[in-house]
Amino acid sequence: MATVELRFSALPEHVRTARLVAAAVARRAGVDEAVLDEVRLAVGEACSRAVGLHVSHGVTAPVRVALTEEEKRFSIEVGDEAPRAVTAGDGDATAGGPSGEDAAAEADDEMGLAVISGLVDDVEVTSDETGGVIRMSWPTANASDAL
Repeated sequence: MATVELRFSALPEHVRTARLVAAAVARRAGVDEAVLDEVRLAVGEACSRAVGLHVSHGVTAPVRVALTEEEKRFSIEVGDEAPRAVTAGDGDATAGGPSGEDAAAEADDEMGLAVISGLVDDVEVTSDETGGVIRMSWPTANASDAL
């Protein structure tokens, strides 16, 4: 299992570099050429989301990206350190819900997650009071050889 780790300052201009690195590592791992654009777009969305969360929460820690080549899968984890409120249950949107700028940021966040979900079949999003991680994976050529 080979892993490439990338950490970058939460600046939008670094997202492009993360996309390029992800595509190169995915290609080397054996991800189908037809899927590389999806990898690039999904990583771009996940990294842009992490950068936005860091900026909006004043987090100075770097955004983390781990690209892992496994036997039959290639996976990417994009992590942020932006704190999220942990709520019990669905909550009441009218009581203490986001307003103004926070509501717009939350809508952008949801849109980004929807785009990622549309691009990646295997995606998992987790978050807590210390930050969040988006895990995405794609089959490699080794996986299709086994079929």
